[in-house]
Amino acid sequence: GGAAPAAAAPPPPPPRAETPRPQPAPKRGAGMVLRALTDEEREARARALVDARTREEEDRRRAEVEAKARAEREAREREERAAAEARKREEEERLARDAESKRRSEEEARRRLAGGGAPEPHAATPAAARPAQPRPAPTTGGEAPRPAATATTEDAEKRVVRRPVGVIAVKAPPPPRPTPSRGGAQKDRGRLTVSTATSEEEERTRSVAAFRRRTQRLKSFGQAEQKEKIAREVILPETITIQELANRMSERGVDVIRLLMKQGALHKITDVIDADTAQLVAEELGHTVKRVAESDVEEGLFDTPDADSELEQRPPVVTIMGHVDHGKTSLLDAIRHANVVAGEAGGITQHIGAYQVRAPNGAPITFIDTPGHAAFTAMRARGAKVTDIVILVVAADDGVMPQTIEAIHHAKAAEVPIIVAINKIDKPDAKPERVRTELLQHEVQTETFGGDTLEVEVSAKEKLNLDKLLDAITLQSEVLDLKANPERSAEGTVIEARLDKGRGPVATVLVQRGTLEVGDIIVAGSQWGRVRALLDDKGVVVQTAGPSFPVEILGFSGTPEAGDRVAVVETEARAREITEYRERQRRDKLAARGGGARTSLTDMMSQLKTAGRKEFPLVIKGDVQGSVEAIVAALDKLGTDEVGARVVHAGVGGISESDIALAEASNAVVIGFNVRAHKEAREASERGGIEIRYYNIIYNLVDDVKAAMSGLLAPTLRETMLGNAQILEVFDISKVGKVAGCRVTDGSVERGANVRLIRDNVVVHEGKLSTLKRFKDEVKEVQAGQECGMAFENYQDMRAGDVIECYRVEEIKRTL
Repeated sequence: GGAAPAAAAPPPPPPRAETPRPQPAPKRGAGMVLRALTDEEREARARALVDARTREEEDRRRAEVEAKARAEREAREREERAAAEARKREEEERLARDAESKRRSEEEARRRLAGGGAPEPHAATPAAARPAQPRPAPTTGGEAPRPAATATTEDAEKRVVRRPVGVIAVKAPPPPRPTPSRGGAQKDRGRLTVSTATSEEEERTRSVAAFRRRTQRLKSFGQAEQKEKIAREVILPETITIQELANRMSERGVDVIRLLMKQGALHKITDVIDADTAQLVAEELGHTVKRVAESDVEEGLFDTPDADSELEQRPPVVTIMGHVDHGKTSLLDAIRHANVVAGEAGGITQHIGAYQVRAPNGAPITFIDTPGHAAFTAMRARGAKVTDIVILVVAADDGVMPQTIEAIHHAKAAEVPIIVAINKIDKPDAKPERVRTELLQHEVQTETFGGDTLEVEVSAKEKLNLDKLLDAITLQSEVLDLKANPERSAEGTVIEARLDKGRGPVATVLVQRGTLEVGDIIVAGSQWGRVRALLDDKGVVVQTAGPSFPVEILGFSGTPEAGDRVAVVETEARAREITEYRERQRRDKLAARGGGARTSLTDMMSQLKTAGRKEFPLVIKGDVQGSVEAIVAALDKLGTDEVGARVVHAGVGGISESDIALAEASNAVVIGFNVRAHKEAREASERGGIEIRYYNIIYNLVDDVKAAMSGLLAPTLRETMLGNAQILEVFDISKVGKVAGCRVTDGSVERGANVRLIRDNVVVHEGKLSTLKRFKDEVKEVQAGQECGMAFENYQDMRAGDVIECYRVEEIKRTL
């Protein structure tokens, strides 16, 4: 205790030594300038003296407080040092005790092993000794003493084995903080400093940084809760990625994934989920949901109504229909004063063409010429959809034919008025009256018979009455009062599309509403593009195309399909969105139909069921989309349950190397319709032995495929009865086996023919005759009434009285 004040006394002098220093300076100064002192200066000086004195007082007080604190700190350090030494002594004693108890327990173990003495009294000794062992923990507070972890593991194991129940209870209370090992930590503990002593108490509290982080986290959680309170209306398409869903809800993607995990679904942030799952998640997070179908992409693309005031007259669109070779194209040529027919193969129109002609009164009329063959029915149906008036061409010498009837049905289905053009009236055997009468049977009543269907007798060859036909068209169009709004973005229909070598995809489009201009972004089916150029039917470049105006458009990204609707959209992004959606739909449809080379498991199952069905794989390339479609449709019709044509790939353009590769992979035949193979493709086909067939008439193509498919049909087997024989007796002959002695009852029996053995009207064996003998000689055949010996292949069980039926099997080739 005496040391403490002695240590405390020395510190105060330094401040005292410092304080007098400022005082002498003013005094010295005062001695020098005493004469010229004013009252103000005197007051200022007095004030300064007072200030200096108070400052000195404060310094002295501070110094005393510091001295006292230092004295206390040193006293505490001394105590701690003493405590540490005491602890060290205790530790050493404990170690000695531990060594002693270890020695004792080893002796005990040895003794037990040797003599197996009673362990009970001894088991208590370590237990009793143990409460004395715990050393104080390195905390300043009075915590429960902890047993040492210094004894060897072996020893610990021995001790655990023999511990009575009560001892375990003693061991339970110590806190689970790990005890430092006997090494360096123990040494450090003796060297206690102020900081370790003070921080020891606060060991359990968090650091300031941790506290700050925690408050930050709590604050951010608060914000998240704040956010959840803002309920949003989330627009959900049919499928959506988790990332996009989170963005639309203004939630964290992690939270969405966590919610899905709770429902047992593990997802990445890029995964796509369906609308139902997305709706569950959104509602769980407190948002309202608005579902939109994917098809909404197309909303507002077509058929926005126009105000009546904006409508103007438009030319009529006339489609020419009728039976093949009744003179449809010739009639159109006569009207156009041009020659198209010369370019057609076999006198059959292969492609849809669209032309504009001026009537005698100067009004324009748009004509669409459709191929007349039945295979083009689908295209003709399309032609009827865009059309206002149908001209039904019937040859006066031929009358109403199957395709004429088909054309009537299409026109009626499209609710389009018909004008009948009775062609070829210049021919000597022309009977226009017969045509009118035949039309009556199909509910087409011409004006001559008091109906409302206009009819005109024409001759394309002699150019007779063509002006009358045009007048009839203008008259009919006036009745229909055709109007459209040219002052809007254009809409139309693709009539034909092809792949042009120099110009890329070219589509013939009939504009139906609005005005199409160069530079417009257009969408047709699953293709889109920017209009690079517009050409009219004569190949002249035009800048705009109004309603009912047929134009060729250059600038599509790919070949659209005939019949696709065309619309102008505002941006490329929207065009892409629409075409991607349609492309997906098309793929899904193909997959559902099992089209293309992709096969799913269900397809395989169904193929197993129809394993008997043979397929004829084909790769088809044509010059225009319409022809390709028509060929595929015609080949589809050829198929039966036994054999069918499978179109592996159908497309527009020349035959390329990839087509050959595809054909090679699927063992297909390549068919080119009005197209040729590229040089590389030709070489590839020769290397791979792939057959390329070229056609320019659709009939020939279909007939050839039909013939090839007929070759795949299994031939029909036909039986021809030869005769019957009856077994009279059965002989056993060594080396030969059993031989039946028979009499031929009717017909004849031949060697090598098929036989049936019939016993009590039941067939017991079917096989072949191996030997046929008459007396000792082998013969080819035995006639009725004669006797012979017979042996069967692989059959011995003949009995007297059995009937042998002999027949021949013939194969007959089948055709489709």
